[in-house]
Amino acid sequence: MRVALGPASILNYCLQGLFHPARKVREVYWKVYNSLYIGSQDALVAAYPILEDDENSTYSRPELMMFV
Repeated sequence: MRVALGPASILNYCLQGLFHPARKVREVYWKVYNSLYIGSQDALVAAYPILEDDENSTYSRPELMMFV
């Protein structure tokens, strides 16, 4: 699936289940995420969600946003 659909689309589906309240559901999604991360780390950087900066941390990625 990672090769056919691309890692960004698989990550979008996978992020929904990583924080599911049921432990059995989370375990499956974490296994998918870990295999996705091992297989295509560099392609996932552009697919991570954009977070708003807060008073304690800065989450901006201006260099990446120029190329995406």
